[in-house]
Parts: sequence; C-alpha cells; structure tokens
Amino acid sequence: MERISAADTSLSGGDPATGEMVMRGHRLPDLIDRSYEEVAAILWDVEIPARMSLDALGAARCDAFARLSPRFAAMPSDLTAIELQRCLLASLPGAAMTPLLLVAGTAVAAASAIRLVRGQAPVAPDRSLPHAADLLRMIHGATPGEAETQALGRYLVAMVDHGVNASTFTARVVASTGGGLSAAAVAALGALEGPLHGGAPGLVLDMLDAIGEEGHAEGWVVAALARGERLMGFGSRAYHIRDPRADIMKDSLLALQRSGASRAPDGRLAFAETVERTVLSVMASRRPDRPLHTNVEFYAALLLEALGVPRAGFTPFFAASRSAGWAAHVREQERTGRMLRPTSRYVGPPPIDRPKTGKGQE
Repeated sequence: MERISAADTSLSGGDPATGEMVMRGHRLPDLIDRSYEEVAAILWDVEIPARMSLDALGAARCDAFARLSPRFAAMPSDLTAIELQRCLLASLPGAAMTPLLLVAGTAVAAASAIRLVRGQAPVAPDRSLPHAADLLRMIHGATPGEAETQALGRYLVAMVDHGVNASTFTARVVASTGGGLSAAAVAALGALEGPLHGGAPGLVLDMLDAIGEEGHAEGWVVAALARGERLMGFGSRAYHIRDPRADIMKDSLLALQRSGASRAPDGRLAFAETVERTVLSVMASRRPDRPLHTNVEFYAALLLEALGVPRAGFTPFFAASRSAGWAAHVREQERTGRMLRPTSRYVGPPPIDRPKTGKGQE
C-alpha cells in the first residue's frame, strides 16, 4: 500500500510535487549548513526539553564507547559492518537508553564496526570535536580537515529525518507498543538495512562499476531495463520530481573536490554524471509516461566514497544520521498513547465447508 498516511507528525515532511522539505518549520536549505547537533536539537525541542550541545553529544560518545568497548573482542569475525552495528547497538542497555546515547551509540557502533571488519581496533571518541568530525576521525584514525567535516555534516543534516519512511515507521510501531527507545531503534536499523531503503547507496557504486566506461552506459542501462532491474539511485516514493537532497549531496561533493580532500577515484564524478544523464535520457524516451528522477542515494554514495567511507559502511553511516530522527519520532509516538495497529484484508481461500455426518449413517 502506498501514499497512505501512517501518522501525523510535526517533525519533517517533503512536498512530492515541489520537492520542498521542511523540518519543524525550517526549510532544508536553511538548515543544511548548521551543525548536526543544532539540527538534532531543533528536531527534539518539543519532545525533549533539554537542548543538545556539542559537549553533551561528545560526552555521550565517550559514554557509548565505554559501554561498547568490552564487547568488541567478542564480536563474531564473519559479520558485516551493518550486522556488527546492529549487535553493538542492541547491547546498549535499554534502561540507560536516552536520545543522546542513541545518537552517540549509533555513531560509535558505525565507526567501530567499519574498523572491526577491516581488522583494525576501534578508535575512542574525542569529545571536543563536532559530531561529524569525530565520526570521520573514528574510522580513519586522524582528525579530518574543515572541508571533510563540512561535507559529512551536510550529509548528516540532509539525512537526519524524512517523514515517516520505512525505518521511522518501524520505530514508531515498536514505540507504540511501549517497547521503548532501544528496541525501537534496533528495529528501525533492521528496516534500514534493506537494499530498497538504507542499503541502496552502496548499490549505486556497484552499478557504476558494472557499467565500467562511459561508452558502455547506454547499452548497460537498456539491457538492465529489459531484464526488469532497478536502476539504483533513481526513482523515489517520496517525490514526483528530482529529490531535493540530491543536489545538496552533489554540491557538497563538488566543494570537497575543490578543497583537494576527496578520496574518490579520479574521474568518478564526471563518469557518474554521464551515467545519470544516460539513465534520465533513456527513461524519458522509453517510458515517457513514467518519469524517473535522481534520488538522494545517487550522490550520497559518491559523497561518502569521497570521504573515504567504505561501501559496507554506507548504511551504518545512514543510521548514524537518522538516529536523531528515530529518537524524535519515538517520543512523538509515545506522546499519542496509542498503539499502531493497521487493518488488513483477508484474500486467502474461502473457508472449507466440511460435510456434516449424521448419526446412524452407513
């Protein structure tokens, strides 16, 4: 079922026709260059009286690392980064879970999981750094420059909340049963993991690798459509036009490249732009009745790659951003005091009428 309102929310929403996205009365372009800490505080302002500061979130990262570090050595060696993040997040005690600890724990778990998969020891947080800078520091082992910090900060703000999407709805369902913030966040992370939600950005780079060269783009796209495959990074359930966050991601990537801090392969952006133009052109000519537009995952994948985040870490980083939104939605749902219980239509076979047997019949 699509386009059915699942909840009333004062947190965020996007207009499918205009592409305008609003968070608590603020247009996204007016928030994008503010810190993640500030934007999380805006989201939480009504539900959580105490506003968040840089120092508070830094302290929470240190608390999360202290709680998680004894578990690092016990983590199975065959888990993926997102699986490790889920295990680590689930190990934080529900009784101690607060929105600050959730945001901090999700970030620490993301960075630690990425390093554990690489066979590296996790890096303890630096509470004096902004959240975006420390998140990069915890995966690379070195404090990032201003350009890298700004680029990741814009990513975190752009992805922090987006209406009642699949993972957020999952969090609200769990919250509505009284399951609490910890259970709601772990459930949301499970929903985010799917390739049609938070798992999509890594598949964008897989697609670019499969195409290989600019001259192969049109043939590859046509063949993929003939096979009925999805073109990753294109199409959106939320917008009828280009995802407004796609251009924010692209502008951030361009600024990172100009600074000389990009870790992306040479020519990656130019090649991706060729693929983007090809996909839009092929779709416009072959399916004019079904316009397809670029979504946020296309350039988000390229931005994370340029920041040196491995593909296996894309979904964990998405969760690190979205965790503040999950916390806000959990509180908003809890305030309603109502359990989410959608109805369903039974479409199975009719009941079987069994023949009645009378007494004395042979």
